[in-house]
Amino acid sequence: MEKNKININGSTKNTYAHAENKEGIIYVPITELEDVYGIEIKYLPDSKVLTIDSTSKEQKKGIITKNVSVKSSTKFISKTIDKVKKGSYVIVVSEDKGYTKIRTENGKVGYVKTNKVANTVVVREEMQETKQIEGKVNMVWDYYSEVASAPDRTGVTMDGVNVVSPAFFHLNTSGELTENVGTKGQAYIDWAHSNGYKVWPMVQNAGNGMLKVTSDIMNDYNKRQKLINQIVNYCVKYKLDGINIDFENMKKEDKDMYSRFIIELTPRLKDMGIVVSVDVTAPDGSETWSLCFDRNVIGDVADYIIFMAYDQYGTSSNKSGTTAGYDWVNLSLNKFLKTEEIESNKIILAIPLYTRLWTEDSSGKVVKQSTVSMKNIDSILPSGVNKQWDDNLKQYYVEYQDGQYTKKMWIEDEKSLKEKINLINSNNLGGVASWEKGMETDNFWTFLKENLDF
Repeated sequence: MEKNKININGSTKNTYAHAENKEGIIYVPITELEDVYGIEIKYLPDSKVLTIDSTSKEQKKGIITKNVSVKSSTKFISKTIDKVKKGSYVIVVSEDKGYTKIRTENGKVGYVKTNKVANTVVVREEMQETKQIEGKVNMVWDYYSEVASAPDRTGVTMDGVNVVSPAFFHLNTSGELTENVGTKGQAYIDWAHSNGYKVWPMVQNAGNGMLKVTSDIMNDYNKRQKLINQIVNYCVKYKLDGINIDFENMKKEDKDMYSRFIIELTPRLKDMGIVVSVDVTAPDGSETWSLCFDRNVIGDVADYIIFMAYDQYGTSSNKSGTTAGYDWVNLSLNKFLKTEEIESNKIILAIPLYTRLWTEDSSGKVVKQSTVSMKNIDSILPSGVNKQWDDNLKQYYVEYQDGQYTKKMWIEDEKSLKEKINLINSNNLGGVASWEKGMETDNFWTFLKENLDF
């Protein structure tokens, strides 16, 4: 606190003044943050006004054509807050219904009639951020376990896919970020880049005991910075294009600290042109599954927030049900857009390339459930089984007897997935992600490309 130093996105720099603690509130010299936030700060001593301008936003200037009083509002009777002489330059903020909102040379913001401002010109263009992926993201997760090696995809192409996300990085029970890349992982990266696919590997916290391990990291600044530095170093080492943060099963009370982790990580990677995507679940659910994410903050900070729109009825469910019913996906998506107020083009909708086969006993109790890949559904079901279309779920449903047991399945196929893909197009979402590679049917990638509005 007493040293004239500040740490910004992992780098320490000298400052002209130090931070101060006044009654428990930390005050930082704002001029030291100009480059960080892209702002321009000026103090006008005559009027005792401090102006703060964004250097990335468009700015217009105009000339006042006649001596004029600047008013506090556009009402007929309003307070005069400044006077501007003919020929003076002013910042033009906006125009509406015959009035122009301006900022004077004294830093005062108010209104004059539009006909009193002439020669309005743009003096600073708005900076447009260049996106790594033009159009919609079409990503596929390529999962393999921590003890396996990266798959050999030599000769494999996926029509329309532009991002692959292999399972390269995992937190271990000691809180260390471990890599599972090796020579096969490097070959995977080379294969992806040679086919024009960006590589955004997963960073996962899966496993027993990871609830506490993750909590310990999120609540310790130094541990967060260590993890962030490890991620940054791996991105540099392997020349990665992006990263996919897949932290699940976290404490509800750590929600804000997880957001802080994303806030601290993102600018470090953005400075290197590396995309940050963050996986989240549906808004409604258990404390450790759904209520541990601040989707509004994550959606604002990260490049993309990926809604994992599946496991509506998952492995822990004691009731048979669909993996991803259309009505549930649509309702959850609307909460992302309207309740959480996330920009639509930053949301990636993740779809399941699998379903579940449920087994119930004569009392209706679930005694077994198994995951079935999309490509294996037809071979699992008995021939001639009756498929019934559910228009609320937008899925086929099957039910049949197997001895003393009842089997149930809500089918994920091209027809059901097309309905979910339509939500991407109609809501102008940022793209699609598919879980996972290896579960798809032979023509799935072509089907996806043809139905996704790029």
